Amino acid sequence: MSTESVVKNFDTWKSFLGERVIQAEKMGMSEETITKLAFEIGEFLDKKVDPGNYSNRAIKELWDVGTDDEKHTIASLMVKLAKKNA
Repeated sequence: MSTESVVKNFDTWKSFLGERVIQAEKMGMSEETITKLAFEIGEFLDKKVDPGNYSNRAIKELWDVGTDDEKHTIASLMVKLAKKNA
């Protein structure tokens, strides 16, 4: 499954991300480290990927207006949402 197809469908994205979060936890990564990685992924996606649906567009718009602290909050919430949907 390509990265592009994963980010086009929000439910697929949540499931994909959730599976990665579970894998990271099994490898011993802390929630703080996972959230930092989610922040870095968010920064990458913001710059490199055009949101393919309304859900991702809304998250991008929030990301674009947020401070770094607010972006970390979004990243943390995305990790929690992903874990719930894994």
